[in-house]
Amino acid sequence: MIRIRPYKASDVDTILSWCQNEKAFYQWTAGILGNYPITQKEFCFVESLMPFTAFDETGIVGFFTLRNPDESLDELRFGFVIINPHKRGKGYGKAMLQLGLKFVFEIYGAKKASLGVFENNLPAYYCYKAVGFRDTVLDTAETYCVLGEEWKCKELIMENR
Repeated sequence: MIRIRPYKASDVDTILSWCQNEKAFYQWTAGILGNYPITQKEFCFVESLMPFTAFDETGIVGFFTLRNPDESLDELRFGFVIINPHKRGKGYGKAMLQLGLKFVFEIYGAKKASLGVFENNLPAYYCYKAVGFRDTVLDTAETYCVLGEEWKCKELIMENR
C-alpha cells in the first residue's frame, strides 16, 4: 500500500537517482531546479514548497510538490511529480496523485488542483488523465526551450467535486 509523508532531506539521493538522462530530467523539472545533473543543494529549493514523498513497504517510490500559484488558497498546483522508474506503469503514480488530491481537497480545502505536463511526456499525461485531471485551454501555451527544441506544456486541472 502506498502512503505519502512530508519530504525529508534524507530522501534526496533516492529521488535524484531516478533521472538518468537529460531528457527525463527536463521533462520532470523544466530546468527550474537547475541544469542536469543537479546537486542536492540545488534540489533543496523544493523545501520552500510543500514537498511530499510517497513510499510503500519497499521504500521511497515517488515525490511531488504542491504550491499555491496565487494569493488565495483556492488552487494548489502539483509540481515535480516523479515515480521511481522501476515502479512506473504499475499504478504507483495514480495512487500517489490520488493521495495528494485528498490533501488538496479534504485537508487544505482547495477548490481546484492544477499541473502542467510537456506534450512529449505522454506516460505522465495519461496518468494525470486517468486520475481525473482534464485539459484546459490557456490563451497562450507555455513553452520552454529545452535541449535545442521548443517544448509545449499542456495545462490540466481538476475541480473539487
